[in-house]
Amino acid sequence: MTYVVTENCIKCKYMDCVEVCPVDCFYEGENMLVIHPDECIDCGVCEPECPAEAIKPDAEPGLEQWLKLNADMAKSWPNITQKKEPPVDAKEFDGVAGKFETYFSPNPGEGD
Repeated sequence: MTYVVTENCIKCKYMDCVEVCPVDCFYEGENMLVIHPDECIDCGVCEPECPAEAIKPDAEPGLEQWLKLNADMAKSWPNITQKKEPPVDAKEFDGVAGKFETYFSPNPGEGD
């Protein structure tokens, strides 16, 4: 099992999770974070830290596409270990449906 970042992180990109991760397995995209599934040790400390509730265990049904996205993007996005400020409009996008199709960006973020 591993944890994965799901759709609700898009355009919210809170970073409370990155500081608690003991193995630094978060990677930063332009408008979301992902978890590298081969680096995640399944400790689960990140899940309750996410204000958007976007981190889920991959054992939950229907998360296959998110596991693949996390694995793929972690290969090209930079590692992030320090919390930064979320986007100013993050709260407006929390819980919005259909964010992947409308807002997902494959572009990398800045990382640390």
